[in-house]
This record gives sequence, structure tokens and C-alpha cells, in this order.
Amino acid sequence: MATIAPVRPALAERGAIETAAAIRSGATTALLECEAAIARIEGRDGPINAVVVRDFDRARHQAREADRRLAAGEAAPLLGVPMTVKESFDVAGLPTTWGLEAARDFVPRDDAVAVKRLKAAGAVILGKTNVPPLLADLQANNPVYGRTNNPHHPGRVAGGSSGGSAAALAAGMVPLELGSDIGGSIRVPAAFNGVWGHKPTFAALSRVGHHFPGTDGAPGELSVIGPMARNPDDLALALDVLADHPLVQADNRPASGYRILVLNEHPGAKVAAPIAEALDRLADALHDVGATVDRTSDLTPDLDAQQRHYMKMLNITIARGVPQDGSAPTTLIEWFDLRDEQARNKRAWNALFRQYDAVIAPTLGVTAFAHDDTPLPKRVLDINGEATPFGLQFAFPGLATFPMLPATSFPIGTDPDGLPIGVQAIADTLNDHTAIAVARLAHGVMQ
Repeated sequence: MATIAPVRPALAERGAIETAAAIRSGATTALLECEAAIARIEGRDGPINAVVVRDFDRARHQAREADRRLAAGEAAPLLGVPMTVKESFDVAGLPTTWGLEAARDFVPRDDAVAVKRLKAAGAVILGKTNVPPLLADLQANNPVYGRTNNPHHPGRVAGGSSGGSAAALAAGMVPLELGSDIGGSIRVPAAFNGVWGHKPTFAALSRVGHHFPGTDGAPGELSVIGPMARNPDDLALALDVLADHPLVQADNRPASGYRILVLNEHPGAKVAAPIAEALDRLADALHDVGATVDRTSDLTPDLDAQQRHYMKMLNITIARGVPQDGSAPTTLIEWFDLRDEQARNKRAWNALFRQYDAVIAPTLGVTAFAHDDTPLPKRVLDINGEATPFGLQFAFPGLATFPMLPATSFPIGTDPDGLPIGVQAIADTLNDHTAIAVARLAHGVMQ
């Protein structure tokens, strides 16, 4: 199947920071940027199906208001920047379905806190991007909006659950997106599409307004929301706009000041050879620019045990404690035992980060796979010529999710099929900007 290769004028390649600066300088206006983004969506999204809820008339109103704010002397960091958000975020007046037919008619009356913060920073919200049902897959296909295709190859998935988000970025439709992540749902789509995504430290960003449609209860364990972008500077700015409290900034040290552990394998999950080889090349390149690089460490936590505990907690959280396989529900004592395991695992990672600034590992052990509607428990992947259960791949997102650490997914090359290879930089608790800084360094040495 032919690769989608839309024409991308120079305007489409502007990042969020660059767009805001151009608007402030008078080189363009928020309304012109809004119209240009609308034209890109209308011209490119047909075969991709990423922006599934479109709100162009209200976006034009927001853009005019941004131009008025600028004329009045405001200098908000995203003033006039057009963007989209994941469908699972509440935006007043737009449907929030989570890809469920039963929720097709639910329309919230208020914006999610994250959406409010983006609008306050001047962002212009053009619409919402596609997800899988219940946000519970690493591809984006649902009965309400249909399937999202990878812009690099329409026969491959865009990832999930923030699949539409990453595809809209990769196709050059918008410079900024808002996603969420519990099992790699920001990081995996970013990797599959060759863009950037950040899973923040747990609870660093408000999840109010990112609820199952029509509910307002406590957010699930493990889940976070976070920004997605086409470059690390936009990612870092959006993170600060969204954060509940000021985050520790990176210290701009030279490459020689970094201590990095590079892992290209996992005891419980396979890694495709092109990804493992790319990580080997990355480790060599980082060493060549002066970074201290290790490929193994005695401080690495027991990753097999971590994966068992992570998958148990993930399944309990998604199923609200009611197993789907007929087994007995988890008892309260078992839940607290699991939380104890999580605390021990987190302390082990925190100890490792007293020796290293970051760990770089696969975001997932494969690049974008072919569309596959086989239920997750029965789905298999061919990795290095061997059939392997799909579910084992959650070990890679779980590296950062279970210990509640920040992780930045970023591109480092392509595989033999021309598909993006993305990996993740994991940092210590609340050191989100260190993860982005290491990712920026690592991406740069691979160029």
C-alpha cells in the first residue's frame, strides 16, 4: 500500500513556539494561523482520519479573540497557536465518547482543567482527535469515528490511545496536542509517528475533566495526562503550561555532564532487531559526545517482578476491580499488598537515579504494526521472526508507569520499512524536564 505523503508547505512546519513568536511579531495573525491549520486538516486528514471532532467556527472566534488579546498587550505563551486535543478530554459543547457508541450523545458543559489552561495560555482549539474504545488499545479504531491510519503508512496503526493526536502532529496539521497515558498511550503513538510525547510524573498535571463520559469520580491509578509535539522545546513549554505547580527545570549541562543507562532488552518482552540496533548506535553516539553511558546496571530493579505487578494493577484499574476473565475480584488486602510492591519498586528506581540522570529504553519493542482488530488477549506480534503475545509489550511503557516516573518518547531513526523508531528517556520523580533534556540530546546525536 502506498505511503501517504502530503505536501507540507513551510507554514505547516512551524512549531508552537515559532508560531506564537510570528504572531507576536506581526508576521502573521492568530486568525491566519487558524485558517491555515483548518486548511491543512481539510486537505490532509481524509486518508488519515485523525481529527474526528471539528470545531472550526468556534476556533475562528478563539483566534479573533487571541488577536484582540495581543492588541491589548497580552503576551501569553501560546497566544494564537492552533492545536487539537484527544477526544477523551472534556471540551464544553463537543462530544466526549471515549470511542463508545453508548456515549455518542454525551456532551460536557465544561472544559477539562488542562483545556482551560491551554486556552488561558492562548491556544486555539480546533477540535478533537481519535481514540480506541475506553482508551484501551495501542491503535485508534472505534465504532463512533472509525480507524486512524499512520501518516507514514496507511496500512499501519497510528498507535493508541492518543493515536489521532500523534497522527495529526506527524501529518503537519497542528504543532501541539494533548494526550493521556496509562499503558503507553502518549509514548507509543509518539514513537509510531515519529513525534514527541511526554508522560509526566504521576499527579503533576490535573486530570479533572478527563473522566469516563458523564462521570466525575476519582481518576484511575497510574494514569496521567501530558503534551505531545513535533519538537522538545514545544513539549517543554506545554508541560509547564499544564503543570499544577512549577516543575524543576533542566540545568542545561553539556553532554559530558550526563550519566545515562541505555537498555535495549527486557527479560520478559522481545525487542525488534532494528530498535535494539538503533539503541546500540545511540549508546555509542552518546559516548562519543562525552556522556557517561552504561548498558547494564546492578541497580536496575527486578523488571520481571515489576511487569507482573504493573499488569495486575493496570488490569484492576481499567476493570474497576471486576476481572473480565471470571477470576475472583481482588481483595482490599491484595490491593494494599500491590501498592506496597509499587512503593518498593519506586524506591528502587529512585535509588538508581542517584547514579544516573536518565534511562533510555524502547518505548515499545516494535514499530507501527499492521492494523489488527484481534482482541488484545489473543493478539500476537511477529518479532524477529517469532510469534509473541502482544500483551508482553506493555512491559516497556510499564518501566515508567508503575513507579510513576516521567518519560519522554522521542524519535531516533527509521526501520527498514521506513517507519519511525521511537524510544523513551525516563528520569527521576518530578525531574520531567531532565527527561526532555536527555531526549533532546539523544535525538540530536542521532541526526
